[in-house]
Amino acid sequence: MYLIKTPWLLKKLYPQLIWNKSKADRCIYLTFDDGPIPIVTTHILNILKQYNAKATFFCIGDNVAKHPDIFKQLTDDGHAIGNHTYNHLKGWETDNKIYLDNFLQADKVLDTHLFRPPYGRIKRQQIRDLQDTRPDIKIIMWDVLSGDFDINLSPEACLQNVLKHTEAGSIVVFHDSLKAYDRVKYTLPRALEVWSKEGFSFCPLPL
Repeated sequence: MYLIKTPWLLKKLYPQLIWNKSKADRCIYLTFDDGPIPIVTTHILNILKQYNAKATFFCIGDNVAKHPDIFKQLTDDGHAIGNHTYNHLKGWETDNKIYLDNFLQADKVLDTHLFRPPYGRIKRQQIRDLQDTRPDIKIIMWDVLSGDFDINLSPEACLQNVLKHTEAGSIVVFHDSLKAYDRVKYTLPRALEVWSKEGFSFCPLPL
């Protein structure tokens, strides 16, 4: 069970996290989690390029170490980079020190002050530890979850998820993963087409 649109109460409970950006500039903030990997990430980059869209990729450190050429393509194309831990750790189930160490391991490879906790699950103490260790950190959540990771969700339903709930200032989550590939390769170009006609731009998260 997951929510496509993040409820306002959750945002209020964790005001130190970034859930969305200002509506004033008519910008949508596309984000991609769990890469970079061959085929999927490169396909997404090609789609983004067709629409002159910039995004933010929350990378797993281990994947960056395995695929440095694809990671370089992300940065060469002008996309923002975020830390997504080194091994995709679930914060609720991980010792705080192990979690911080895993973040720091990824930080050596990524060197970014943007961070997204895998699964969106992080303990309050882990938030404090990250902020103490890297005071400039911005912990990025989302207000629209596409559901592309859900193998029981049709590509058409995934598209409707994002079209129905995305608005100016939305931070939208997709995944550049094999599990999400069928849905993201269908949804992304169609959503970009609609949003472009509606006058939206597509921005990386501010560094």
